Amino acid sequence: MTAVPSKQPASAVPSADPARWVRHGRTVPETHAYPGVDELLASFRELASAHPGLVTERRIGTSTLGEPLYSFTVGDGSEPEAGGYVVVGGVHPNEPVGAVTTLHLATALCRDPQLRGHFGGAWHLVPCIDPDGARLNEGWFATPTDKQNYGRHFYRPAGDRQVEWTFPFAYKKAWFDRVLPETLALMRLLDTARPRFLTTLHNCEAGGVYYYMSEPAPELYGVLADIPAALGIPLATGEPEAAHIPLYAPAVYGCIDMKDAYDYLEGLGLDAAAKIGGSSSAAYAERYGTFYFVTEVPHWSHPDADDTSPTEERYADVVRRRARDLAETGTFLGGILDAAGPDLTIPTPFLRAVRDFVPALPELAATEAARADELPDRPATVAEAYGCEAGVHSFRIRFGSMLLRALYAELAAGTATPEVRRCHRELLATYETWERAADPATGDPIPIATLSGIQYAALLAAADHARAAAGEKDPAAPSG
Repeated sequence: MTAVPSKQPASAVPSADPARWVRHGRTVPETHAYPGVDELLASFRELASAHPGLVTERRIGTSTLGEPLYSFTVGDGSEPEAGGYVVVGGVHPNEPVGAVTTLHLATALCRDPQLRGHFGGAWHLVPCIDPDGARLNEGWFATPTDKQNYGRHFYRPAGDRQVEWTFPFAYKKAWFDRVLPETLALMRLLDTARPRFLTTLHNCEAGGVYYYMSEPAPELYGVLADIPAALGIPLATGEPEAAHIPLYAPAVYGCIDMKDAYDYLEGLGLDAAAKIGGSSSAAYAERYGTFYFVTEVPHWSHPDADDTSPTEERYADVVRRRARDLAETGTFLGGILDAAGPDLTIPTPFLRAVRDFVPALPELAATEAARADELPDRPATVAEAYGCEAGVHSFRIRFGSMLLRALYAELAAGTATPEVRRCHRELLATYETWERAADPATGDPIPIATLSGIQYAALLAAADHARAAAGEKDPAAPSG
């Protein structure tokens, strides 16, 4: 059995000059579209063909629909199998920035021996771990700045079909072992690589940049703020994705941990076991002393995302308004789903997704209302108010779109009953009003090279931190 690299406390071994990584954010080539699955894999294979001694293609599993899943290892062959770096793209198929980032990282590692030498370990890169889901988003990949096209072609799997959230989990009364084939492939890769560093590549929709990490790393906080600032993108300093996650620094959070989530929900008097599903790749990799890191970058940027000035509205009232809007959205979409449901004959992924997400909206609303009662009596910041509003817009566009796609599948197949057609018309009319309301709130599109550049620079800085924490000798600064 290969020995696991020793893990020192994150703050004990600082990486040398983390600010050096800021300039790497400007090295990603300009592009105006996201690659589809086939194009992405073809690009990796071209790179492997051009660098046969450095890039090794390996099949790590099979997708739910039977598509092979691949990892590409970059290294000169002298590095040990374990103790390196794992980078995973496409863990959520509606988040394609990571496709650009993984390809750029692989290219840079191949072209720059000093960069490879600095990290002293093999890089295992997974371009897309969920090709089945990614193909259902490819309708907007060619026009990512078109907000309407993005919404109308959006797909995100139901919670129990998401790779990132279907790792085994057992805690108190909760138990999850319905591991997806894609998740099993990642488990197999992590068990083989036993990495010192793991990043899964994510992006959000609107606002600013934020980060997750498996443990505090104070020496990283400055560079993680400097990287997006150097490219003109704000941090997201408003509402976190989950109320129970620890805040280490502005826009820097601890991981979303399912045990913490269980305890938080239980503390609110809710049935935590009924709401908690699987765990994450971060939790699975803990056994290997892995430093886990995520950069969330937004498709669109809005100046309110990091405005910490106070508003005239109380923070609790802002959260209560979010709760009311979520409940109203859930009631409307739930009504459409209930009315059309008996006549829906095609079990599309869109239908499975909305049957999972839509009933969860009233539950989320109830959780938010309960949270509001516990909040301190203070004004909301502009960023907090914006985060609450933007989150509601996101849920409406995402879930409304997928329900439209589920209904349209019946229309396109010629199986739509009069009730399904009526529901489609009613939903479309409301969805169009949601599109108009969301447009200004989502802000301005950000170039893909900027988003990928932030991800790339940040993951290098975090991987350098993991390298230093593992006790590696720090070579000279890399050139590229």
